[in-house]
Amino acid sequence: MGEIEQRPTPGSRLGAPENSGISTLEHGQKPPPTPSGKLMSIKIQMLDDTQEAFEVPQRAPGKVLLDAVCNHLNLVEGDYFGLEFPDHKKITVWLDLLKPIVKQIRRPKHVVVKFVVKFFPPDHTQLQEELTRYLFALQVKQDLAQGRLACNDNSAALLISHIVQSEIGDFDEASDREHLAKNKYIPQQDALEDKIVEFHHNHIGQTPAESDFQLLEIARKLEMYGVRLHPAKDREGTKINLAVANTGILVFQGFTKINAFNWAKVRKLSFKRKRFLIKLRPDVNSSYQDTLEFLMASRDFCKSFWKICVEHHAFFRLFEEPKPKPKPVLFSRGSSFRFSGRTQKQVLDYVKEGGHKKVQFERKHSKIHSIRSLATQPSEPNSEVPKQAQQSGSLTLREGSEPPGGQSCPQGGDLATASAEDTERQRGPGPSRSPAGSTKGDGASGAAAEEDEELIKDRPQQSRPRPPQPSTGSLTGSPHLSELSINSQGGTAPTNAILSPNLSPDTKQASPLVSPLLNDQSGPRAEDEDDGRRKRFPTDKAYFIAKEVSTTERTYLKDLEVITSWFQSTVSKEDSMPESLKSLIFPNFEPLHKFHTNFLKEIEQRLALWEGRSNAHIRGDYQRIGDVMLKNIQGMKQLAAHLWKHSEALEALETGIRGSRRLESLCRDFELQKVCYLPLNTFLLRPLHRLMHYKQVLERLCKHYPPSHSDFRDCRAALAEITEMVAQLHGTMIKMENFQKLHELKKDLIGVDNLVIPGREFIRLGSLSKLSGKGLQQRMFFLFNDVLLYTSRGLTASNQFKVHGQLPLYGMTMEESEEEWGVPHCLTLRGQRQSIVVAASSRPEMDKWVEDIQMAIDLAEKSSGPAPEFLASSPPDNKSPEEAAGDQESEDDLSASRTSLERQAPHRGNTMVHVCWHRNTSVSMVDFSVAVENQLSGNLLRKFKNSNGWQKLWVVFTNFCLFFYKSHQDNHPLASLPLLGYSLTIPSESEDIHKDYVFKLHFKSHVYYFRAESEYTFERWMEVIRSATSSASRAHAPSHKESHVY
Repeated sequence: MGEIEQRPTPGSRLGAPENSGISTLEHGQKPPPTPSGKLMSIKIQMLDDTQEAFEVPQRAPGKVLLDAVCNHLNLVEGDYFGLEFPDHKKITVWLDLLKPIVKQIRRPKHVVVKFVVKFFPPDHTQLQEELTRYLFALQVKQDLAQGRLACNDNSAALLISHIVQSEIGDFDEASDREHLAKNKYIPQQDALEDKIVEFHHNHIGQTPAESDFQLLEIARKLEMYGVRLHPAKDREGTKINLAVANTGILVFQGFTKINAFNWAKVRKLSFKRKRFLIKLRPDVNSSYQDTLEFLMASRDFCKSFWKICVEHHAFFRLFEEPKPKPKPVLFSRGSSFRFSGRTQKQVLDYVKEGGHKKVQFERKHSKIHSIRSLATQPSEPNSEVPKQAQQSGSLTLREGSEPPGGQSCPQGGDLATASAEDTERQRGPGPSRSPAGSTKGDGASGAAAEEDEELIKDRPQQSRPRPPQPSTGSLTGSPHLSELSINSQGGTAPTNAILSPNLSPDTKQASPLVSPLLNDQSGPRAEDEDDGRRKRFPTDKAYFIAKEVSTTERTYLKDLEVITSWFQSTVSKEDSMPESLKSLIFPNFEPLHKFHTNFLKEIEQRLALWEGRSNAHIRGDYQRIGDVMLKNIQGMKQLAAHLWKHSEALEALETGIRGSRRLESLCRDFELQKVCYLPLNTFLLRPLHRLMHYKQVLERLCKHYPPSHSDFRDCRAALAEITEMVAQLHGTMIKMENFQKLHELKKDLIGVDNLVIPGREFIRLGSLSKLSGKGLQQRMFFLFNDVLLYTSRGLTASNQFKVHGQLPLYGMTMEESEEEWGVPHCLTLRGQRQSIVVAASSRPEMDKWVEDIQMAIDLAEKSSGPAPEFLASSPPDNKSPEEAAGDQESEDDLSASRTSLERQAPHRGNTMVHVCWHRNTSVSMVDFSVAVENQLSGNLLRKFKNSNGWQKLWVVFTNFCLFFYKSHQDNHPLASLPLLGYSLTIPSESEDIHKDYVFKLHFKSHVYYFRAESEYTFERWMEVIRSATSSASRAHAPSHKESHVY
C-alpha cells in the first residue's frame, strides 16, 4: 500500500519549513546522470498541436526528456508542466522523472507523448514569464475544445473573445466571423458567435500577452479550471469523480463540486488495491479520526491518482524538496514512488534570482510575435536571437528620430554601457549557457558584470510629441537618443528591453528590483585623471560644503525645468488645461527658474575663484560662500509669494485631473516621458523642499566655522533668514507632502475611490504575508490613520494593486500569535467585523508595523468614530459584460479582473509601492519625510564586482533611489537603482579595492562600488544612502578606514 503522511507540526497548515509529507530525493541530490548508449526517438505533441521528435538515450530517466522539451521551448518555468502518455493498459499516466524512459514507454515508435500543464497554481500572477502564461492559455484553449473546462455561455464567449484577440488582433466584424468559421473553440460555438464578437469589440488595443493574462484571470475562477476528473464510487456505490488541485482533493458529481478536502485537513493519503483512502485530521469538536474510502476501477487507476496527489501536495505545500525516508534493511512496504523536482516556492525563487533575457517566441495562429524573459539562450544555432543581443555594443538613432534642433547625434559608445547582453548572470540551480551572438562594444572592458541583473530599461518615446529641449540641455540627454535609459514612471517596453530576475511577470514591465547601473562596457576610464584632479582641490571642508550647494542646485534647476519647459511645452500643444490652472502653475515657477539660474552662476563663479581657476590675484577673499548664500536667500524672500502658491497649484492640478479625463490623460502621458523621472506632483513641491536643503547646508557651515572665521557671520545671518522662511512654510509642507503621497498612492490602487479625504493621513505601506485558506500569501498593506487596506498586485495593463479588504482601526486590537500559528513574526489583527493573521519578513519589520499600527489605533480611538466606508471604483451596476461574466463563477475575488483599458492607468512598475513589494519591505511617511531632506547630487566613480576600471557618472539621490546620468547636463537619467533593501558597507581588504573614499552597495548577488572625491563627500553619500537602505543604522558615519555593515 502506498501512502503519504504529514507530521502534525504547529506550522503544517501554513506550509512551515518543517518538512512534512512525502519523500523524494535527498537535499542537494540530483537525478542520475544521463547514460550514454543507443538513442530512441520519441514524438512529443506540444500545446499548439505541433509535433516534435526528440532523441534520448534508452536508459535515460524521464527528466532528460522533459528537460529537452523545455530547452527546445526556451522555457524557464518548466516545473509547472509534465509529459503524459497512455501506458500499455491504455491508462493515461505521467512520465516518472526518475525512472528510465524505456521502462515506462514500451513501444516509443507507436506512442505520442503529450506536453501539457501538470500543476495549475492558485494565482496565475505567480507565473513570471510571458511564454509560461502563453502555454497555460493554450492549455485552457485545449480544455475548452475538449469539454473539460465546463462553464456557462457568457464565460465561454468571453474566454474565446480573448483567444481571438490574441490570434487576430483588434476587432473587425468580418474578420472575426471568418476566423470563427474556420476555428472551432467549443463544440456549440455557432450559438455563441454573436456574443463572442460583442465581447471581442471591447478588447481593442489589447496585446496578445494581455489577452493571455485576461484569459487566465477568467479561467481561474471557473470551478473546472485545471481539474482532471478520475471516476470513482463512494462507500454507498454512488458514482462520483475525484480530482486533485493546489488546495487539496476535490469530489465532483458530474461537473458539480460537492466536497473538498484541504491539504490542511488531510493527515494521510494511501491506496490499497483499488481503494483510495483519505485519513482526515481530528475534527475540532470530536476526538476521533475519520477515514474516507473511495473505490476506483482498478489498482492501476487508483495508484495513478495517488501519485498525482503525492506530487500536488509536495509541489504546492512544501518549501523545498523533502528528505527521503531511510531505506529499510530487509524489505520495503508500499509504493517506491516519490516526488522529484522543485517545489513551487523553489521555482518562484529561482526565476526571481536568475538573470533572464528577452527573446522572441512564435505564437501559432497569431499575427504578433511576443517577447519574454529567458534564463538561457536557445540551444539551436538557428534560434531567433533579438537584434540587440547581436549588437549590444553599439547605439544608433531610431529610424526617423532626430535630436532637437536638427543636430546630429554624437557617438553613443558611452551610452552603450546600459546594454547588458554580454555580461555574466548569477544563476540559481540548473544548467546555464553563455549568451550567443553578443559582441562587446568599443572600449568595452573584458570583465563581465554580474550586477547588470539590476537593469531597468527605458521605453522608447518616439511616438509621443516631444517638448523642445531646454537651453541648458545637451545632446547627450536628448529624449530621442537612447533606448537604454530608464523611465521610473512606467510605459510600454520596447521589444529589446531586458527583463530581470524579480520582474513583474507582465512582459511590458520591468521590476523596480532590477534597476540598471550601466554595465562595464563604458568607454573611457577616469581613474588616473580624477586622482590628479582630486589632489588639486582645496582641502577645506567648507569648500566641499559649498560644492554640494552647487551640485544640488544643478539638479534643482533641472527639476524646475521639468515644469517650466517640458510640462509647459506639452500643455501648450493641447487644449486640455484650463487657463486658470495654467496661470496658477507656470507664472509661479518661471520667476523661480530665472532666479536660481543666476544663483547657480554665482555659486559656480565663486567655486572657480576658490579653486584658483581664475585670474584673481588674492584668492583668500573668495574662499567663502556665506556672502553669496546670504545675498540670494534675501532675494528668495522677495519670491515668497510664489512659494505660497505652490501648494495651491498642487491642489488645483489634482482637482483638475479628477474633473477632466483629457487633463488626466495629458498628465499621465507626460509622466511616461523620460524627463519626468519622478511623479509629476513631486516636482511641484521641489521649491519647498529646496528651502530645507539650504537650511541644512548652512547649519553644517556654521558648525564647521569657528565664530572668529570671516564667513561665519554671513552664514549665521543666512541661516537665520532661511530658518524663518522654513518655519513659515513648515505646516504647509507637511500637509502638502501627505496630500501628494495620498494622490500618488491612489494611482497605484484600484478598488477604492475616496482615498483622498480631509483628515486622512498616510502612515506606512509595505509587504506582509497574509494567512488564507491557501496558506501564506504575499499582500501589500497600506496603513492610514483611520483604516488598514490590504491588496494584491495585479498584472493588468495598469500594473496596479487591487484592494481586497479594509479594516477600520476604530475598535481594532492586535496581538502577537507566533506560537498559535507556528510562523515567525506573526500578528493577529482583530477588527470589529473581520480578523486577519499576517506575518512580517523579519523581527525588525514586524516591530515597525506593530509600533505604527498601535499608534494608528490610538489615533482612531481618539477620533469621533469609525472611518467612512471606501467606495469601489467600479460599482456593481456599472460592470462591463465581461466582468459580470467572469464573476458569475468566481470562487473568490482575490485578483484584479479586467476593467476597461480606457480607465486604466499606465504601467506603474517602478513606483515605491512596487519596490516594497519586490523587496518584501515597508516604508513609512516618516521615512518619506527624511528622504525629502536627504537629497544629494554629484559625480561618483562606479565599479562592478568583476570589472577592472571605474566609470565616472553624475548621480542624483532622491526618493530612496539613485539616478545615473552621463553628465549633469543630461535632461533624463540613463538608469536608476532603488535602494530599499540594499546593504551599505565599506569594502573589506579581501575585495582588493585599494582606493580611498569607497563605499559598497549590495543586494543578494548584486554588488556595486562607488568612489567619492573627498572624505566629506564620502561621508555625505554614506549618510544619505544609509537613510534608504534596509540595514540602515543610526550610528555615526564611519571613516573610510572602517569595515562594517550599516
